[in-house]
Amino acid sequence: MKKVVCLLMSAGVATGLFASSCQSKGHVVLKTGADSASYAIGLLNGGGFRQNLSTVPGDPLSTEILLKAFSMALNGDSTHFQMTVEEAQSFMQAYFTAIQEHEAEKAKSEGTKFLEENKAKAGVITTESGLQYQVITEGTGNKPTESDRVKVHYTGTLIDGTVFDSSVDRGEPATFGVNQVIKGWTEGLQIMPVGSKYIFWIPSELAYGERGAGQNIKPNSVLKFEVELLEIVKE
Repeated sequence: MKKVVCLLMSAGVATGLFASSCQSKGHVVLKTGADSASYAIGLLNGGGFRQNLSTVPGDPLSTEILLKAFSMALNGDSTHFQMTVEEAQSFMQAYFTAIQEHEAEKAKSEGTKFLEENKAKAGVITTESGLQYQVITEGTGNKPTESDRVKVHYTGTLIDGTVFDSSVDRGEPATFGVNQVIKGWTEGLQIMPVGSKYIFWIPSELAYGERGAGQNIKPNSVLKFEVELLEIVKE
């Protein structure tokens, strides 16, 4: 409560409440509008920076080293820089490229191992392209063609179980053309009679390949989809 009161008092520009004596261990005194603006900027940017750091691939970064470099740069203390700004930019580009290449190779190796083990499991069928599927429920309707539009419910996960997309969670089926999706979907949907529910394991080359997609689907990721084919949509 004391922290909230301090922040409220320090924000009172119009009423001249900057002379607040709100101070306790670990807190700063906010006497002026500039003090409050400084605190607000630090608070807002610090929180966002913390979130961004958690998304940086590779080993965890040292906040201690980061803050030292940040402080020197903020204060214009370039005499103690251990690399120039140009060197820092070049290093970060090379650093991220190396990490991405390493993670892509790791994902490829893990995906290949997973598919090799998975295809030996009971009920798993592997097509000529490498697509793997398992029938959960076999429907009795027609099978869609590549030129059809379909309505489906699905849940997509990575091989570690992370859910990255789900029409089931959204509570609304998805409708799209059979030829408007990734290759693994286009092939798999044409195997399914309407009313079916299948599990598909899609190799990266039939999914998003070396480019990946979004934050969760990294390059060379094998994807798992649980798909229920609800209907062939008639225009």
